[in-house]
Amino acid sequence: MECYVGLDVHSKASVFVIQDGSGRVVAQGEVPTTPEGFRGWHAAQRLPTGTPVALETGTVAFFVARELTGLGCAPIVVDAREVRLKAPRPTQKSDRRDAFELCDGLRRNIYRAIVHVPPGPVARLRETLGRRRHFVRLETAQVNAVKRHLRGAGLGRLSRRLGTEVGWAKLLAALGRHGERRDYVAPHRALWRCARAQRTALETALSVQLAAPTFAPDLRRLQTIPGVGPMVAATVVAVFSDARRFADAKHAASYAGLVPSTYHSGEREAYGRITKRGSGELRSAATRWRPSRSRTGSPGSRSPCCATGRTSTSRSSTSRRARSNAPPSGATG
Repeated sequence: MECYVGLDVHSKASVFVIQDGSGRVVAQGEVPTTPEGFRGWHAAQRLPTGTPVALETGTVAFFVARELTGLGCAPIVVDAREVRLKAPRPTQKSDRRDAFELCDGLRRNIYRAIVHVPPGPVARLRETLGRRRHFVRLETAQVNAVKRHLRGAGLGRLSRRLGTEVGWAKLLAALGRHGERRDYVAPHRALWRCARAQRTALETALSVQLAAPTFAPDLRRLQTIPGVGPMVAATVVAVFSDARRFADAKHAASYAGLVPSTYHSGEREAYGRITKRGSGELRSAATRWRPSRSRTGSPGSRSPCCATGRTSTSRSSTSRRARSNAPPSGATG
């Protein structure tokens, strides 16, 4: 029997509605949002293999989608904003109604914003990269907090290099006569050290993941681009997941939010800034190889920092003048 399932997912229990091909509700109820609960629910409902199940995006949507895939269903994750826009009665909300609208919309094929569910290896890669970004930001926050404090005390000259353990040791030694300042810096150093150790461990685990045959060919191909290192390449692979799901490069750029916004009306045709939709981490990574795109001999194209996926901090005087929009020194008029 042809059937469709709508599932309103929550962290503890989810509400489901099942319709047949004609739209008649054949079953409804609740199911625990656990692997055991879904297995029991699947066996009780006797769903045929490949049964489509609609659920909207949320915190546990990918977990539920992977569990349903393992049971032989075909989960379809719909953007929650589209579900709300196409709800026939948006002011009358309940879990049962949400499940019914998902089921009925799936049966009538009205949803277009379908979210890609990454496979297991890509999901683990995304998680590792996300955790690494968290600890990198934590390290940066400690350095910035100490620098801000020392600058406010007129000691900013002591905090120039805090990216290494040696730099922190020199700073604490220089603050020997400033007991209060030293007591302020010491906890930030301890937290920075802990975050750095966690980042190092994650980078070790990340190197093992990237060496797998699933990612190695794509990573090698991406790193042939000047300025693209392992972290940038890993971010690109994690965000795009399966590049075959994009019709062409324009669709991939639109997915990443790197295309300009457009306004076409009548004879007017205007283009604005990039849309910035999708992954912010991917856009940040895309800017890292931008300095080396113009020509092979441009500054930064052979920089050692490019080999690690980072941009060089030094800029030529020409680029600084262009960014500040100021005339060169000695220019007149």
